[in-house]
Amino acid sequence: MNIYPLDKNSYIFPDPNYANDKGIVAYGGDLNPNRIMTAYLNGIFPWYNESDPILWWSPNPRCILQLDELKISKSLKKTINKNIFEIKFDTNFRNIMIECKKIREGIDKKGTWISNEIIDAYTKLHEIGFAHSFEAYYEGELVGGGYGVNIGNIFCGESMFAKKTDASKVAFFHLVQRLKENDFKMIDCQIPSNHLQSLGAKTIARKEFLNLVKESSHNCKTF
Repeated sequence: MNIYPLDKNSYIFPDPNYANDKGIVAYGGDLNPNRIMTAYLNGIFPWYNESDPILWWSPNPRCILQLDELKISKSLKKTINKNIFEIKFDTNFRNIMIECKKIREGIDKKGTWISNEIIDAYTKLHEIGFAHSFEAYYEGELVGGGYGVNIGNIFCGESMFAKKTDASKVAFFHLVQRLKENDFKMIDCQIPSNHLQSLGAKTIARKEFLNLVKESSHNCKTF
């Protein structure tokens, strides 16, 4: 099927159930905070390389982590109990994104979706209270963490990085605890990976995920 072009003067998205086989719903538009939040509230997120037009995705299946299903290995539990990392939230958002960008550029020599345009857009979301960072520090240095967007009672995870062993995993563990304390339901992990599945993430049908997103709008929680 054809991919729907977005109108820059409208924030309306097509029904994500009609995404193409890869999960692309639409292309174009811009990264206005209102557009991005409208996308997330419809189970859609932007993901594209710098040389491409903005692509909007709603993959099927969708990867999620139910907070009570987080798996912690014995070795990671020992690291958590040692308290070698200082954990903070929302104190270094832009630098978290910059470090995620650096890590991705190192992994994929072709580039990363975390462009300067994306960093600027999500930093604006952070400034108005919709995007958040979770951060791990070692001896005062930022060594791990990640960021995401909250909608209702769902935290939509975007990316993580680690410059020291287990730093991002420990930060992620503390993120889950914070979300539990604030009555969140789950983390949207978007695309499955071995790393995420080792932490307890699973895949569900897009239709089921979209129903959860719809329900979340009636259960707004504060990060």
